[in-house]
Amino acid sequence: MLASRLPSPETLSLAEQVAQMIVVRTTGHLFDHEVEYPQWEATNSELKKYLEMGVGGVILLGGSAAEVGIRAQQLQFLAKYPLLIAADIEEGVGQRFSGATWFAPPMALGEIARTDLPLALRLAEQMGKVIAQEATAIGLNWLLAPVVDVNNNPANPVINVRAFGESADTVAQLTSAFIKGAQNSPVLTCAKHFPGHGDTDMDSHLSLPVVNHDFERLQEIELVPFSRAISTDVDSIMTAHLQLPQLDPDYPTTLSQTTLNGLLRRDMGFDGLIVTDALVMGGITQQYGGEDGKGNEAAVLAVAAGVDILLMPGDVEGAIAAICAAVASERIAPSVILRAVERIWRAKHKIADMFVTDAPSRHAWQHQAVPPIAPEQIGTEETRSLAREILKASQQVYNAPAQSLSQAISAPLIPGQNLILVDNILQCPFLSRTAPAVTLPSSQGYDLILADTRSSDLLTIPKDVTTLLQLFIRGNPFRSGKGLSEIAASYLKMLGSNVQAIVIYGSPYVFAALRELIDPQTPCVFSYGQMKTAQVIALQPLLLPNASQNSQAAKADSAFTD
Repeated sequence: MLASRLPSPETLSLAEQVAQMIVVRTTGHLFDHEVEYPQWEATNSELKKYLEMGVGGVILLGGSAAEVGIRAQQLQFLAKYPLLIAADIEEGVGQRFSGATWFAPPMALGEIARTDLPLALRLAEQMGKVIAQEATAIGLNWLLAPVVDVNNNPANPVINVRAFGESADTVAQLTSAFIKGAQNSPVLTCAKHFPGHGDTDMDSHLSLPVVNHDFERLQEIELVPFSRAISTDVDSIMTAHLQLPQLDPDYPTTLSQTTLNGLLRRDMGFDGLIVTDALVMGGITQQYGGEDGKGNEAAVLAVAAGVDILLMPGDVEGAIAAICAAVASERIAPSVILRAVERIWRAKHKIADMFVTDAPSRHAWQHQAVPPIAPEQIGTEETRSLAREILKASQQVYNAPAQSLSQAISAPLIPGQNLILVDNILQCPFLSRTAPAVTLPSSQGYDLILADTRSSDLLTIPKDVTTLLQLFIRGNPFRSGKGLSEIAASYLKMLGSNVQAIVIYGSPYVFAALRELIDPQTPCVFSYGQMKTAQVIALQPLLLPNASQNSQAAKADSAFTD
C-alpha cells in the first residue's frame, strides 16, 4: 500500500524535494544489455540509486508493451515515492512499444479536418481515449502528448507531421478533443512545445532555433492552441528549446522567467505542471553543457524560471546538488521548490484518485496499491479498427478519388522490381522481412530492391525495369528527410516511364514536392502512416484491385501485426 510512501511535501528534505522535480530516462527493456542509448538511459543500478534518492519520475523508450508493463510495476515497487512514468506516445503506445496500437501521425487528423471537421474531432477524441487506455494498461501515467504546435513551416525538421495541422484554429480544436478523450483515464496529458515550435527550420535536438516573432504574432497563431489546452484542463505543458529575442533577448524559453513565470503562469493563468523538454538536447547543451558544470546551471535557471519538472538532466546528482546550492545561496527561494513539489503531488493524487471506484474515498495514494497491468487491453480490435479508420480517411490518391482507385486499375500491375527507399534501414521498426511493403509485392512476383541514404547508388538500380516505387520519408528529429527527398526525385527522373505506381508514406510535404515529377497517368498513393497497417491499406488496391477491398484489407491486416 502507498500510505507511508507519500508524506506531506513539507516533511521531505530539500534534496528529496528537488529530486521529486527530476524525471530520468531509462529503457523499457528489463535488462541492461538491451539499453540502446547508454549516454541517455540509466542502467538498472543507476536507476535504483536515483529511486533511492527520491526522483519523481522516469521516461521510458524501447521494449514491448508487455515488457513495459512489468518494468513499470518494478519501478513503482522500488521507488521511494510513487512515480510519474512517462513516454512520448504522440502516435499511440505502439509508436514506442511493440504490440500496442500505432496510429497515423497527428497531421492525418488535420488532413481529415480539411473536408470533414466533425469526423476529425470525433476521431481525435477517440484517439486520445484509447491511447490513454492502452497507456494505463501497462503502467504509464503521463502521456507526453499532444503536440499543439502549429506546423506553419513545411521545412520544419522536428515537428512536421507530429503537429495536428497548419492552422491555429484546427490545431486548437483537434488537440482539445484529444485531451478530452484522455481525461477519463488515470493519466496526465501534456501540451507541447511552449510557446510554439511550428515555425522553425532547425532541429532543437541539435541546436537552438531562433524565432523572431513578436508577442502579437504569437497571440494570433502559436499561443492559440495552448490557450485552448489550458481551458481544456491540460495537466502539463512542455517548454520548447527556442530563443525568442522579442520576448526574452537573454534566455531560451526553457530558462526564461519572462516566458514561463510571466507569460505562461501570470498572463495565461496556467497552474499545472511546467516540464522542460529534454535537457540533454543540443538546444540547451550547446550553451549549457560540457564538464564544467554549465549543464547544472541550466537546471538551476530552469527552476528559477518557473519549471516544476526537469526532464532528462545530463547529470542527475549534479543537478540536484546545484539546485540545493542555489537555494542555500538565496538564488532560488525555498517556497519555489515547495510549490513545484505541491503541484507534482497534486498531479500524482489526481492519477491515483481516478483508480478509486468506491465513492467514500478520494485519496487513492493512501488506499491504492500499484495498479496491475492489463495486457488484454492492448491492441484490441476496437483500437486497431480506429487506427485503420484514420489511415483510410486521411489517405490521398493522385488524380483519382481514393474510393475509385481500385476501379481505376482494371488489372493487377505487371510485376517488375519493388524499389523501397527508406531513411535509415538500420533503425526501421516498420520494415522487417514480414512487412507488407515487402511481402505483398513479392507475392505478386516483384523482385525487392532496398535503398537508404547510406546505401543508395543510382548506378546500381536497373533503369529499364517496370518499377513499383515505395518511398518512406517523413520529418524526423535528428534526421529531417530532406536528403532522402532529393534521392527520391533522382529515382523518379531516372526511371521515367518505367515507374508503374508510387506509394509515399510519411510527409505530405514530400508528396507535394514530388507530384510535379509524377506522370498524371501513374497511380500514386500517399499515406501519413508508415506502419504495417498503412502499407496494407495503401498497397491492396494497387496490387489486388479485383479483390474485395474490405475483406482483403482485414485479412492482410490480421496477418501483419504492428
